[in-house]
Amino acid sequence: MKRIVFVDDEPNVLDGLRRMLRSFRHEWSMEFAASGGEALALLAQAACDVLVTDMRMPGMDGAELLGEVRTRYPNVVRIVLSGQGDRDAVLRSVHVTHQYLAKPCDPQTLKATVLRACALRDLLAHPPLQALISRLQLIPSLPSLYAELERELASPEPSLPRLANIIAADAGMTAKTLQLVNSAFFGIHHSVSSPTQAVMLLGCDTIRALVLTARVFACLEGRGYRTMPVESLWKHSQLVSGVARRIAQQETEERAVVDEAGTAGLLHDAGKLLLAAHLSDAYGAAIAAAEQSGRALWETEQELLGATHAEVAAYLFELWGLPVRIVEAVAWHHRPSDCPNAGFSALTAVYAANTVVHEVAGEGGAAARGDAAYLDRLGLSDRLPAWRRFVPEAA
Repeated sequence: MKRIVFVDDEPNVLDGLRRMLRSFRHEWSMEFAASGGEALALLAQAACDVLVTDMRMPGMDGAELLGEVRTRYPNVVRIVLSGQGDRDAVLRSVHVTHQYLAKPCDPQTLKATVLRACALRDLLAHPPLQALISRLQLIPSLPSLYAELERELASPEPSLPRLANIIAADAGMTAKTLQLVNSAFFGIHHSVSSPTQAVMLLGCDTIRALVLTARVFACLEGRGYRTMPVESLWKHSQLVSGVARRIAQQETEERAVVDEAGTAGLLHDAGKLLLAAHLSDAYGAAIAAAEQSGRALWETEQELLGATHAEVAAYLFELWGLPVRIVEAVAWHHRPSDCPNAGFSALTAVYAANTVVHEVAGEGGAAARGDAAYLDRLGLSDRLPAWRRFVPEAA
């Protein structure tokens, strides 16, 4: 049974939450705190899965509370439930919050958010990595793209299409933008999978505030990246994104699937950046082991780290509330047969794109070895020759 702690300084709000969530009492162990201090005391008593807090509270406000929880209890999922008028407070809390919900919030939305945020814990069944990923604020961006974004924002008349193009080219910027645009705070009532669409919906003023005030993006830096060829990883992710989008366009007329495939292709290897940055020595050993043995990198990651780069990134994206099909494609892009979702999806496109990109690049063996049974089951194995032709087109 999941333990959920709700925090709000208004007694009427807490009473309303008790009544609204009464039907969940057999699924959740729920406790209610009237202040940040009271919430921390409850968390100190027993393990907690999720904390849901208001932002504007006297004494310790929501941002301060979430910061303390991130430091002391990194495995706790941190959710804001606050009013639409708290834009400044949300900007202050962007680095310590996994997801945002707006008041009033119906019980099914709250339940779905809590369950989604906890869903991949079984996949990433390694508590130290769970704690590490739960602490993360962002995925670092390519320095050249970050500098380009800053220059555009500093221009007298920043161009929204140019901002969108820059953000859509970078995995870190794309992931964080999708986290924010899909939060209830911005009042967009449908799932957004395209970073370009996300930027257009948010607008230039919001992007400027997020970048210059909240600092939601940051450059790649640190010794960890010496073990990871960042430029080639970026080029590979860009290529997989382009090929995955073309495959989806050929196989389906659903625009949402095409957008999900392109975005998931860009994000599919983001876990490598996270592991290289935060577990540099251990990850360097996993890379060396893969090179020496001829095995796939994800196999040595599993052996030496207890999880793969796919699982690490998917866990973070699930915490951030990214669209479910994107998370799914990232999580299982090496082992698509393990995914419970059947049928053609963004996962299919990303898996196929990743496979043919490695093949065309001459990276045989472990790098290109795939899950042949998956495409056979979908009746798509005969499409591989046509899909390979997309690689030079997308390059």
